[in-house]
Amino acid sequence: MARTEAPDTVRLDKWLWAARFYKTRALAVTAIDGGKVDVNGQGAKRAKAVRLGDRIQFRQPPYEWDVEVRGLSERRGPASVAVTLYEETPASRAARETMALRLKSMPPPLFLEKGKPSKKQRREIERLKRGE
Repeated sequence: MARTEAPDTVRLDKWLWAARFYKTRALAVTAIDGGKVDVNGQGAKRAKAVRLGDRIQFRQPPYEWDVEVRGLSERRGPASVAVTLYEETPASRAARETMALRLKSMPPPLFLEKGKPSKKQRREIERLKRGE
């Protein structure tokens, strides 16, 4: 039997996936189990029931998000629908934009070594791994 009415609660991992913060549910579960997601200021498990008005804080390095749940969905839809499921706090948005500018203004990383290690360097690496 197909469910037509909107659910009252949704699992946290499904909501993060449906709101398009994570590409797969498995990635959402990994973040939750890793302690990167809080609901209403407390650590959460993947099956935590998310309700309208809940506050979700999570870290996706280098960014931190602080969003309020505005809609519930167990299905992943288009991005235009996913954006209606949450509202980001102004402080969170400002912090993310500041971090984005900071990252943009940083110089690109320098790779001084070119290519793969030489035969001599590979032997040194192997000697270090063996503990000689």
